[in-house]
Amino acid sequence: MASTPLRPEDERLSFGQLLVYGTQHILTMYGGLIAPPLIVGAAAGLSAPDIGLLITAGIFISGLATLLQSLGLGPFGARLPIVQGISFASVSTMVSIASRDGVRPVFGAILVAGVIGVILSSFFAHLVRLFPPVVTGTIITVIGISLLPVSFDWALGGAGAKGYGDPGNIALAGLTLLVILVISRLFQGFVSRLSILIGMIAGTLVAIPWGKADFGAVGHGPVVSLPPVFGLGTPVFDAGAIVAMTIVVLVIMTETMADLIAIGQIVDTPVDHKRVANGLRADMLSTTVAPVFGAFPASAFAQNVGLVAITGIKSRFAVAAGGGVLVLLGLVPLFGRVVAAIPAPVLGGAGIVLFGSVAASGIRTLSRVEYADNLNLVVVAVSLGMGMVPIARPHFWDKFPSGVAVVLDSGISAAAVTAVLLNLFFDRWRALQKAKPSVFAAAPDERGTPLPEA
Repeated sequence: MASTPLRPEDERLSFGQLLVYGTQHILTMYGGLIAPPLIVGAAAGLSAPDIGLLITAGIFISGLATLLQSLGLGPFGARLPIVQGISFASVSTMVSIASRDGVRPVFGAILVAGVIGVILSSFFAHLVRLFPPVVTGTIITVIGISLLPVSFDWALGGAGAKGYGDPGNIALAGLTLLVILVISRLFQGFVSRLSILIGMIAGTLVAIPWGKADFGAVGHGPVVSLPPVFGLGTPVFDAGAIVAMTIVVLVIMTETMADLIAIGQIVDTPVDHKRVANGLRADMLSTTVAPVFGAFPASAFAQNVGLVAITGIKSRFAVAAGGGVLVLLGLVPLFGRVVAAIPAPVLGGAGIVLFGSVAASGIRTLSRVEYADNLNLVVVAVSLGMGMVPIARPHFWDKFPSGVAVVLDSGISAAAVTAVLLNLFFDRWRALQKAKPSVFAAAPDERGTPLPEA
């Protein structure tokens, strides 16, 4: 008889369950995983085979990073159900470098910035005390909201795709979403937890006779291939590119720390500064190794945080199984081409549930915050507003210095910086606190009692 684990994330599952739940994690994040190398490779003017190398390397490194983060190795890894993948936060900076000088300066900048990130991890983790529920709830909410436009683009067919916006694409996304919702409502236990996977399979099967799924490219290319070391050239170290990428790495660390805290709340397990440091250290080590194989910075994937919340599968070993699947996909490009053939609208339908659930988790955290006789309401309001700026107006910060724009162009990092600073200003700086609350403080509820304290 199996003993009850001391921590929820240490739950042991059967091999079949690990494989199925791990595969579901990979299907959930696969579209977001292959997008950065496609975008950066095109900006650098690489050929199709070279872009294929970027994709394969990204899959391979993401698998190794996921294994390191979920299983841990000494001081590396938070040992939480966190899936690692190629970071979206770094795409705009890499595009600006690659479009001018190619990918080699990108790789050099990532190498140096990753080492700096490893060194800063322990110090950065001590900032965890600056993330009370009013801050974490706001950040988690913005994470979900900032990801939703990605699912909308997928539902329309994928940005730049032929037939983008076709009603048939939206219908396919809606069908996928409907299957997920019906299964979640009618079934319980194992089947219900596979609702995302079943919905994506059903959507893909419907898309094939509809002409919206193309598996023609699956048979082209090698079946087995190991990502070559410096296959796209040795790194070039450019000072400007290194400074820009270091700023990006700090943004990635902020986002990863928020995801670590979020998954801790979802799993209901303690996440202290030591655990955050281990998680950041693994994140940055993976980022440092990535350019050796021709890959880009790795970070925690927020959509998989949402999957944990939806399925209730808290075992880090399930995520580790997904990491193993990613490593295999990186070594066997044939499998990767099959998964890559899943139509974008199918990913969009699933993404609405996944990304929306992340936002809902943040709202749940905010519901437990004390708002009476303080300025937490202002902290949430202004931080949400700052996080929404790059989502609603993507070019808002374009004319600002690049260092400012890199930070504020990410809704997640903009909300995090704002929430932390406002929380310090209003709630931690005792010299400015007054006996009577501001007019912006939330009043007690109609029974005359404040809301429950977090």
